[in-house]
Amino acid sequence: MYFTGFADEASHLLDDQIKVTQKLGWTNIEARNVAVGNFPAGMIHDIPDAAFDLLVEKLGAAGVKINCFGSAIANWGKKIDDPIDSSLAEVRRSIPRMQRLGAKLVRIMSFAVRDGENQLEEERFRRVNIINRMFADAGITAVHENCMNYGGMGWQFTMKLVENVPGLKLVFDTGNPVFSDDRGKSKPWPKQSSWEFYSHVREYVAYVHIKDGRWDAQNNKSVFTYPGEGDGDVRRIVNDLISRGYDGGISIEPHMGAVFHDPSSGHSLDAGQIYVEYGRRMMDIADKVRTELSRNKRA
Repeated sequence: MYFTGFADEASHLLDDQIKVTQKLGWTNIEARNVAVGNFPAGMIHDIPDAAFDLLVEKLGAAGVKINCFGSAIANWGKKIDDPIDSSLAEVRRSIPRMQRLGAKLVRIMSFAVRDGENQLEEERFRRVNIINRMFADAGITAVHENCMNYGGMGWQFTMKLVENVPGLKLVFDTGNPVFSDDRGKSKPWPKQSSWEFYSHVREYVAYVHIKDGRWDAQNNKSVFTYPGEGDGDVRRIVNDLISRGYDGGISIEPHMGAVFHDPSSGHSLDAGQIYVEYGRRMMDIADKVRTELSRNKRA
């Protein structure tokens, strides 16, 4: 098992992303939004070739790798009843860049949720099949995230994708269920349970995003926390992953904002400090799980 993260939550600047990664003692970044040199920030599959060349150079000099493209392919900004062209263009731009970087994973989704009951499932399955096959043919594993998309409406919808898209793997996000309506249940939809969702799909999980928090129903908003402090069942899920021999990536995605007041330290932290603290706490959780599992084996 290895650690990585959406380092753009520390800074959009590549140099800063490298610094926080090295500060944690990690060698991987899950690439999403990045600004290199004097080039403006953009998704890694969208930045100009010259910016990408510089990114490759800087990462190589620092000894840092991109383990996954946190792409925008088929995400919540893409409607299922719009042409698929923009998503396929992103796939085509991503493949040669991923191959150059040696990145083997790419995060994808299953298009925006439609209003009403008709989610045009067959068209979704067809499109995700095309995207998954294009990456597979290039030696890359597409992992579907349970985010604000069809598959994120509940574990039943993710399983429909798995059943209808041969070979599809998943990236499970521990925090997303906390803030998402469970549309696999009757109205009024309750929020999802992270453990329930994970326990139904874990056989297909090839990668994990760590996010945590609580749903503030009174104010109708998400409140993000450090890992293990929210309702994302982070410790329980990590315990299950490690006990089952999971050897993939654990990618942090704090979502805690640019400034956060940390009660334990009594001072405000900037985004880079939050990212590093989040990573350290996540490693501590994993270490404690390993220690406890080892102790139980000896008992």
